[in-house]
Amino acid sequence: MFHSILGFCQTVAGSRLLNIIAATFIPPTEGQIMSPVPLCSAVRTSLVLILLVSCGCSSVKTTNTARSSVEQMLISNAVDQSLDKINFHPFAGHKVFLEEKYIDCVDKAYVIGSIRHRLLHVGCKLVDKVDDAEIVLEPRSGTVGTTNSDSYVGIPEITLPGMMTLPEVRVATKTKQVGVAKIGIAAYDAKSRTSLGEGGVTLAQSDDTNISVFGIGPYQKGTIRNEVIHSTSGKAGITRDRLPVEVAFSTPAPADVLEAPAAKEAKVQYTSVEEPAAEDAPEAAAELPDETPASPSDKPSWAE
Repeated sequence: MFHSILGFCQTVAGSRLLNIIAATFIPPTEGQIMSPVPLCSAVRTSLVLILLVSCGCSSVKTTNTARSSVEQMLISNAVDQSLDKINFHPFAGHKVFLEEKYIDCVDKAYVIGSIRHRLLHVGCKLVDKVDDAEIVLEPRSGTVGTTNSDSYVGIPEITLPGMMTLPEVRVATKTKQVGVAKIGIAAYDAKSRTSLGEGGVTLAQSDDTNISVFGIGPYQKGTIRNEVIHSTSGKAGITRDRLPVEVAFSTPAPADVLEAPAAKEAKVQYTSVEEPAAEDAPEAAAELPDETPASPSDKPSWAE
């Protein structure tokens, strides 16, 4: 039925288009008058029919990273949860050296960086050498990875005799991906090499669950969804500092322009009107010559 309607539309559109071309390029015969109104109406009708029967397709080329963002979020979320269970406050104010050789897992840089961040957050002083440290921390990675599971409610694919196969029918589908992080840590005194407490092992799990019903969905839940909502909504979604959208630079100052040196401290000179302070009075008096009142005979005489 559909093919019949499509063929009819194509036939009508083709005939209309031929009539328009003939009316446009073939002049009317003698005594025949061509009205522009039917011509405009025919053009509009033909364009509508052409749009109805024509079809097209488009595609956009996309690429993905080697590891999906969901996988990376699962690992980082599990690592964060695992480190949140460790109390680093007893090391506040001390020089700490972080031994990294026992961390051997995927996203090693994130695990080490997260531990360093938490040490700095509580007030530790990180050092690069064991000789300069008071405390040595030795974290170790037990498990850092992901796993997934898939389940559904419906009828599985069934193969019948005679090369017939009943297709799979899924009423509801559930896909779950889990990230696990198991991290152990020990601490000891850098000088005496004695243990500082029992240490221990911390374990955490992150998950991303997607549910679809009759192909509608997915409906997402899990720690990944909660972290994204918490970090991108409310006050957390407000941009505090935005970089400019235009690139601009300032010309550097010439090398010969140096900062003016500080002015030297000028010595205080007293005038005849000013008097030295009380504490400087003896010194000032010692420097001044003795003045005795002049006798009347010493006064100059102005004689002609």
